[in-house]
Amino acid sequence: MNSTSVAVIGFSAQERNVLKGVFELTSRRPASFAQFDPDLGEEPGLFLVDASNKDFVNETLSAVVEHPVPVVLVGDSSCGTPYPFVKRPIKWVQLLKLLESSVAPAAPSQSRLEVDSVLVVDDSLPVRKFMELKLAPYSFGVEFADSGEKAIRLTAERRYTCVFLDVMLPGVDGYQVCKAIKKTKHEGKPTAVVMLTGRTSPFDKIRATMAGCDAYLTKPVDEEKLLEVILKFLPKRERAEI
Repeated sequence: MNSTSVAVIGFSAQERNVLKGVFELTSRRPASFAQFDPDLGEEPGLFLVDASNKDFVNETLSAVVEHPVPVVLVGDSSCGTPYPFVKRPIKWVQLLKLLESSVAPAAPSQSRLEVDSVLVVDDSLPVRKFMELKLAPYSFGVEFADSGEKAIRLTAERRYTCVFLDVMLPGVDGYQVCKAIKKTKHEGKPTAVVMLTGRTSPFDKIRATMAGCDAYLTKPVDEEKLLEVILKFLPKRERAEI
């Protein structure tokens, strides 16, 4: 498995928790990342540094003199270094792409990854494009439906690991679609349904729960909350040998 060990320097407990989840999700990809563990007796392949603390940056500069590896910073600037950086609040997909571009291309893999199928149901093209952008880096098989009727047909034909479902749809609404999905029987674990909606009232959440949904995300979808849902319902997969 081509995994780059990342030494995470600094960061808040919440940021570290999200980073852990992002690294876990990359286990689906031919080139993945894992948090550096000094107990394994290996050298890190990349430094990810909280640039809000100049001491962390200076210590990293000293470390890479002896062991040259790529460095990525998170902060307001590059702190006078030649290293790339992303600003806070962290856009996790952007950070992942920067990590990938900072390491050498992975050697061709002789194994494949098990792919989870995800269905995004929304009549808004911008929302479908947003979800495609946020899900693509984690190597999910993503399909789309722009109506409740199409979603019901697709979920009857095949099993999806997770369905991201808009509440307000033309024709059959999201509540009815959710009930239909939950009644459909396929082999394996039941399909998780995550409601996507601009409605935030307690009554709407009760209706969604009564329809059988597993989670509730409000629009515009927060990237960090979306990551939490992905980690909960679309856990990492191990490689399967060909």
